[in-house]
Amino acid sequence: MTETDPCKREREEMVEFQVRARGVGDRRVLAAMRKIPRHFFVPKGYERAAYEDRPLPIGEGQTISQPYIVAVMTEQLEIKPQDRVLEIGTGSGYQAALLAELAATVISVERLADLADRARKNLARAGVTGVKVVVGDGTEGYPPEAPYDAIIVTAAPPDIPGPLIDQLAEGGRLIAPVGPRDCQDLVKLVKREGRVEKIPLGGVCFVPLIGQFGWRGEGFL
Repeated sequence: MTETDPCKREREEMVEFQVRARGVGDRRVLAAMRKIPRHFFVPKGYERAAYEDRPLPIGEGQTISQPYIVAVMTEQLEIKPQDRVLEIGTGSGYQAALLAELAATVISVERLADLADRARKNLARAGVTGVKVVVGDGTEGYPPEAPYDAIIVTAAPPDIPGPLIDQLAEGGRLIAPVGPRDCQDLVKLVKREGRVEKIPLGGVCFVPLIGQFGWRGEGFL
């Protein structure tokens, strides 16, 4: 971190009461959430709200997910220190910052160039290194760095994009919200011997994932 942190107590309470008390127990995930200043990753004026257990707008019709959901998805990825991780949907950069605390390499793909630029600035402000932010269609993954030990999708496609499954390494884990535009099912995929096991994790509500292998939208009519 490069600035004095006025929100250390709020962050500790977020982790203790919104995350750990609700069943997230991975010590590395909890430590990452205690360390990363979430208020650096929300728009000006939302700094205190950053530690409430609710999603917040970050511009361009996108949101930063509530802390509990971020924690659940991160824990379910089962990230090891040597892992290569792909994130689909950089948003403000908060999830990528957490991943950088847990993995060796983090590639994050963001469709919207303005958001990608803001995310890079947020990550730099927080002193986070080891994240490569790429502007592109996240539904296509990022073949140059594949395969990935873990893939996290932070917007909701109608179904898991095929390219992401193809880019998942043997033994790799993928977490994504899947379903209609309003609310979805959070699912975990595990690739074993070329086959994919699907594990349901409960209901969630995310913004839609726009792209060639996702929902249609601006630029993908």
